[in-house]
Amino acid sequence: MYTFSSRLKMASFILMIVGLLGIGIGFMSAPSTVEEAKAMVASHDEGHGDTQTADASHAAADGHGEAHAEGHDAAHDEHVLHQLQNKPWAALYVAAFFFFMIALGALAFYAVQRASQAGWAPLLFRVMEGITSYLVPGGIIVFVILVLSVLHMNHLFVWMDPEVVAHDKLLQGKAGYLNPTFFLIRAAVFLGGWILYREYSRKLSLKQDASDDNSNFKLNFRISAGFLVFYLITESMMSWDWIMSVDPHWFSTLFGWYVFASMFVSGITVIAMVTIYLKSKDYLPDVNDSHIHDLAKFMFGMSIFWTYLWFSQFMLYWYSNIPEEVTYFFTRIQDFKLPFFGMVVMNFVLPLLLLMNSDYKRINWFVILTGIVILAGHYMDIFIMIMPSTVGDQWSIGIPEIGAVLFFAGLFVFWVFRALTKAPLQPKRNPFIEESKHFHY
Repeated sequence: MYTFSSRLKMASFILMIVGLLGIGIGFMSAPSTVEEAKAMVASHDEGHGDTQTADASHAAADGHGEAHAEGHDAAHDEHVLHQLQNKPWAALYVAAFFFFMIALGALAFYAVQRASQAGWAPLLFRVMEGITSYLVPGGIIVFVILVLSVLHMNHLFVWMDPEVVAHDKLLQGKAGYLNPTFFLIRAAVFLGGWILYREYSRKLSLKQDASDDNSNFKLNFRISAGFLVFYLITESMMSWDWIMSVDPHWFSTLFGWYVFASMFVSGITVIAMVTIYLKSKDYLPDVNDSHIHDLAKFMFGMSIFWTYLWFSQFMLYWYSNIPEEVTYFFTRIQDFKLPFFGMVVMNFVLPLLLLMNSDYKRINWFVILTGIVILAGHYMDIFIMIMPSTVGDQWSIGIPEIGAVLFFAGLFVFWVFRALTKAPLQPKRNPFIEESKHFHY
C-alpha cells in the first residue's frame, strides 16, 4: 500500500498557499475603472496612448468627426478595461482547464487499455485511477468558473453578453446552441458522464481483486468500450464549448481532435512521470523499463499526432486566406509570436529529438525531463487558445498566471497521491496481471 509522504504532502500544501496568494494578487491588482485601466496600460506601454491619439486624429481627419473619435476612444478604453479585468480570470481558467484535461486525458487512455484488453497495462491501472480521481475537484472548479461566467462575473465568453449578441448577426444565428442555460446543461452532462464512468470503473476494478471470477473484469471491458463512444462525442463538444467559443466567430472542424491530442499526450505524460516516481520509491517493483518504454512511445507518437493536427489546421486556414478564419491565427502570430511558435518547438521538435532514440525511452530521468517539456508546451497551447480572445495584447506571464499554475499543481499532486493511498497499487485478480508482470519489449 502506498503511503503519502509528509514531505510530498507539505510540498503540495506550500504550492497551493503560494498559488492562492498569486491568484489573490492578480484579482486585487485588476482595474475597476477605465481610468485605472488606462493608467496600467500607460505604465506598461508608454506608446499605447500615443497610438490611441493618432487613431482618433486619423478618424477626425477622415471626416468622421470629433464625436466619433471620442466614441471610438471610449469604446476602446472599455474594451481594454474588460481585457485587464479578464486577465486573472483567464489565468485561473487556463490553469484549471489544463490540470483537468490531464486527468481527462488519462481517463481516455485508461478506457482504451480496458477496452482493448491490453496485456501490458494492468500494472499501471492503479496509477491511472489515481490520476483520474482529480476529475472530481478539477471538474467542479471548471464548472464553477463557467457558472460565474454565465453570471457575468467576467468577460471570458463574449457571446454571454446580451448587448454584444444584439448587434452581432452571427452570434444571433448561433444562439440556439450558444445560450447560457444549454451551455451549463451540456457541461453538467459532460462532467457527470466522465466522473460516473471513472467511479464505476474504479469500483469494478477493486471488486475484481476480491472476486473469484472475471465477471467484474468483463463488465469493465464492456462499459469502457461504450464509454469511449460517449467520450469522443462529448470531448469534441466540450472543446467547442469551453475553448473555441471564447472566439465564437471562428471555428475548425479539426478542433475537437486537436484538443483531444493535447489532453491525451498530457495525460500519458503524467502517467509516465507518476509511475517513474512510484517505481523509484519501490512501490511498483514489477514495473520494468519496457513499461516506461511503451509510455514514452505513446508520448512520442501522440506528440507527432498533435503536430499533424496543428499543421493541418494552421496551413489550410492560412493558405485559404479567408478573413474570418485566418484572423484567428493572425492575432496569435501578431501578438503572441514567441509563445505561439515556441509551443510548437516544445510540443513537437523537442519530443521528436528527445524520444526518437529507442534507448532514451528507457532512461527514467530522461523521460521525466521530456515530460516536463511536453507539459509546459501543452500549458502554452491552452494559453494560446484562451488568451488572445480574452485579454488580447494585454497578456503576460506574471504573478496571476504563475500563481494559478502553482495552486492547481499543488491541488493535483495532493489529490492524486492521496487517492493512490486508498488501495494497493498492484491489482491482484486481473486476468492479464501475469502478462503485465513479464512484459518485455
